[in-house]
Amino acid sequence: MEMSRRRFLEVCGLGAMSLASVGVLAGCGGGTDSSTTPSGGTDAVANKDKPLVWFNRQPSNSSTGELDSAALNFNDKTYYVGFDANQGAEAQGKMVKEYIEKNIATLDRNGDGIIGYVLAIGDVGHNDSIARTRGVRSTLGTGVEKDGKVISDPIGTNTDGSSSLVKDATMEIGGKTYTVRELASQEMKNSSGSTWDAPTAGNAIGTWASSFGEQIDLIVSNNDGMGMSMFNAWSKDNKVPTFGYDANKDAVAAIAEGYGGTISQHADIQAYLTLRLLRNSLDGLDINTGISTADDAGNVLAEDTYKYVEADRSYYAMNVPVTTDNYKDFMDSTKIYDGVSKQLDSSKSLSKKVWLDIYNASDNFLSSTYQPLLQQYDKLLNLTVDYIGGDGQTESNITNRLGNPGEYDAFAINMVKTDNASSYTSLLS
Repeated sequence: MEMSRRRFLEVCGLGAMSLASVGVLAGCGGGTDSSTTPSGGTDAVANKDKPLVWFNRQPSNSSTGELDSAALNFNDKTYYVGFDANQGAEAQGKMVKEYIEKNIATLDRNGDGIIGYVLAIGDVGHNDSIARTRGVRSTLGTGVEKDGKVISDPIGTNTDGSSSLVKDATMEIGGKTYTVRELASQEMKNSSGSTWDAPTAGNAIGTWASSFGEQIDLIVSNNDGMGMSMFNAWSKDNKVPTFGYDANKDAVAAIAEGYGGTISQHADIQAYLTLRLLRNSLDGLDINTGISTADDAGNVLAEDTYKYVEADRSYYAMNVPVTTDNYKDFMDSTKIYDGVSKQLDSSKSLSKKVWLDIYNASDNFLSSTYQPLLQQYDKLLNLTVDYIGGDGQTESNITNRLGNPGEYDAFAINMVKTDNASSYTSLLS
């Protein structure tokens, strides 16, 4: 009888472990949906009730952009942290337009009266990528509307201006009228399926330059990773201004060498919010402690650095253009925000354990800017964080490493695809 009982317990233990890895609990009772808080707590907390922050990729339909309300309301401690994509997209478009206006005398390289640009698109199904493409096209006047929204699809090549997805625009500068034309655009996706792919962008600019190089007067990219690849591969030597997004350290430094400009999405604010929201939920504090109202250590964010949209349960950092005028202020992309740089009292905010993933360990912005910021804030907020790096291609490469969510107090999730929130919430349910 005792041997049978021991065997039953052994089987149950193994069964609970394997079933937890696919988010299912069955037989033997218990399992990962009701686990004791691992870092000193005494109350059993179900995984489905633990704090969860989505970041960088907002749960949404990749085709329509409609937000995934089920994921954003997974529990009452669930939030999203990102940046104001539309405001940032407008800022990038305005930055490019102002550059054209100020530098028109030297910008039209072949003197044909056409300001031709090429566009590197990161991910056709990513809300931020869509917003940036629309922002540039809208501001420059090259956008074509469909169902009330500017088309964000890649156009292939359009050297003759005949594309139905974009249109030629005009700008009057110094009494002369110029045509603005999107010569080419494509999604930078490699053969393995990774999007926002910098090497693909480097190859693309080589192809475009060989085909119609003299017509290219400037380059616009959905991010700095792709922008810098194009800059180093061709535009730096040919003195063609390139505009990116993210204010990565190498891109900011390259402004002194001819990189046209970039947009800071206040990664310091985003990284802080990602962990601060978890900290507040874990401590049972008002969610805006240390955000809109100072915490006991004096940490607080300036009002103009972020906004909260209650209907989306989303905190958005504001964006700042980085150009020749101010780039020296952004040289250190991993410097934490001064207003939230004070250590929390460990006797009041006990150490807690967080599971956090980066969708692609090779992503330049996330790995070289966002994660180093997180690693500074986790210490200030008394959080022990396990950082998981994905392959940028499959959710399973990440979710397979969330086999025991009961080991953690909270979760911060960066998906490969914005549609796939359920791949994670099923593991916590």
